[in-house]
Amino acid sequence: MPQSRDSGPTAAPVAAGDTRERVLTAAMEEFARHGVAGARVDRIAKLARTSKERVYAYFRSKDALYADVAAREYVVIAEATQMDPCDLPGYAGRLFDYFVARPDHYRLIAWGRLELPGTTAVADDPAQAVLARKIDQLRQVQQAGQLAPAWDPADVLALVNQIAMTWASQPELSEAAAAHAVDPTAAARRAAVVTAVEQLFPRAR
Repeated sequence: MPQSRDSGPTAAPVAAGDTRERVLTAAMEEFARHGVAGARVDRIAKLARTSKERVYAYFRSKDALYADVAAREYVVIAEATQMDPCDLPGYAGRLFDYFVARPDHYRLIAWGRLELPGTTAVADDPAQAVLARKIDQLRQVQQAGQLAPAWDPADVLALVNQIAMTWASQPELSEAAAAHAVDPTAAARRAAVVTAVEQLFPRAR
């Protein structure tokens, strides 16, 4: 008698959480490589080993998927670099190291800034929560007399971040420095970043 099609061992069902995580991982690679406009949901689905329909079941649009990926990345950066408001030069050095090791992560963020400017952040946006926490930390050290009070803490954070990401945001200048700088090493670029931040915001004594 022929065996029933439904009999015999079957593959274990894939957990929905696992599929969602694969989608997010695949989306990060796709967005970093192609940007938001150039990314394709069908390629994300293929890389995540799922269907395009399943991707849209988790995320209502490609922009929503990007927003989720980018927000998660901001949290990862914050955890990996750990801002010490009393040692902003050290923080800048850690940011420099992070993006030197992960240029694709910088591209992921840069694409969103270019292609989705003015996007309104949701109330529970983890990236905004990270930034608010850092600004509050800076305000506290100002009140403790460990950081010059003339600076707005939001300006402090913006300037330190920009200096730390100077080289990540200008890969063509990095190539020029490698060929023409007195010291062409990445260590020299890092030292310049740390020194620049130290001149503006010295470590607390």
